[in-house]
Amino acid sequence: MLSGLDKELEKRGHCFARYADDLVILCKSRRSAERTLANIVPYIEKKLFLRVNREKTAITHISGIKFLGYSFYVMKGVGRLRVHPKSIAKMKERIRTLTSRSNGWGYARRKEALKQYITGWVNYFKWADMHKLLLRVDKWYRRRLRMIIWKQWKRIRTRGRNLMKLGINKYKAWEWANTRKGYWHIANSFILSRSVTNDRLRQAGYIFFSNYYSSVRVIN
Repeated sequence: MLSGLDKELEKRGHCFARYADDLVILCKSRRSAERTLANIVPYIEKKLFLRVNREKTAITHISGIKFLGYSFYVMKGVGRLRVHPKSIAKMKERIRTLTSRSNGWGYARRKEALKQYITGWVNYFKWADMHKLLLRVDKWYRRRLRMIIWKQWKRIRTRGRNLMKLGINKYKAWEWANTRKGYWHIANSFILSRSVTNDRLRQAGYIFFSNYYSSVRVIN
């Protein structure tokens, strides 16, 4: 339905990118962009009989654009890609859902769901510069995993025994097994960092954003 728009934009000499109904037209100045918008909207609505969403249509600098989940920036005169903040927020919300104890999932099902989501998400955004971002996300994500594990241990006896199995001395193990501190607080404690370590989480089958990104990232 929009192939006619592509031809019209090419005919007018515009530099643009379109995927489905998501369109970005690049202009050299704000005045040029305003003129382009004023001319192209009537064409879309009167010639193609399609409605332009005014709320999602904007004139902005390249750094303010969200296109297919990406945002853009310039470094040393070269255009680069980032993950847009809204895409990051959406991803973290999905991880919250997948690491929620209320869904009633066991370890195996949760690991598989997380693996599928993380690999799919990273493969989609692998063109972006996001290594430092994913290191921060992984730190938060591992805290979510430790919280879920602590919740699933449930009983004081189970927590104490598991902590001892994972190398915590008997006194500290029972001290923390009896703590009344909140789940999220305990998930960030040294006691779980030393017992449910990053390596143990990895060996248990959990996949991390930054590790997978390092294996598939596109360097350009």
